[in-house]
Amino acid sequence: MVREHCLDDLIDALRDLPGVGQKSAQRIAYHLLQHDRDVAQRLARALDGAVAAVGRCSRCHTLTQASICATCSDESRDAGQLMVVETPADQAAIERTGSYRGLYFVLMGRLRPLEGRGLQELGAAELLERSADPQLREVVLATSFTAEGEATAHVLAQALKARGLTVTRLARGVPAGSELEYVDLSTLAHALDDRR
Repeated sequence: MVREHCLDDLIDALRDLPGVGQKSAQRIAYHLLQHDRDVAQRLARALDGAVAAVGRCSRCHTLTQASICATCSDESRDAGQLMVVETPADQAAIERTGSYRGLYFVLMGRLRPLEGRGLQELGAAELLERSADPQLREVVLATSFTAEGEATAHVLAQALKARGLTVTRLARGVPAGSELEYVDLSTLAHALDDRR
């Protein structure tokens, strides 16, 4: 079988995206090239522009075109609260709730010791440096509730508490609108432990 170099490269690149397997990558590539070449061109330009222009905020590490992002520059934000999240997508999800008005620190991942991703790669030194701000009252750890996310939160909590800071963790429990018989046992157990 003759390899179609450009098409195969496109499929391979799409397959590298999270949640996109071989068949989905093929379907997207064929669709873009067969039916939506204008969209494909716009996507290519947008990706090229974003890769060239978007960097990381020097204060919180989120993605931004400026040296300091709009959230860190917003003087109406509560500088006494700092929420630690794993990704810019997590930060965006929290922002969509409209219920948090503090600042952020984006780890750009979580501890993955088997892959060589430790505290240094997460920017722990920068986080600890930020924690020295005299205005800071509380650090909210909003890492995921996976084993790696829990380990990340635990290690960071120990380091931050050693500095005399109040460290809190996002609550977890039964999702609103769910029926108890369908909720997994681990979630039920945590909801019971964290009841108020």
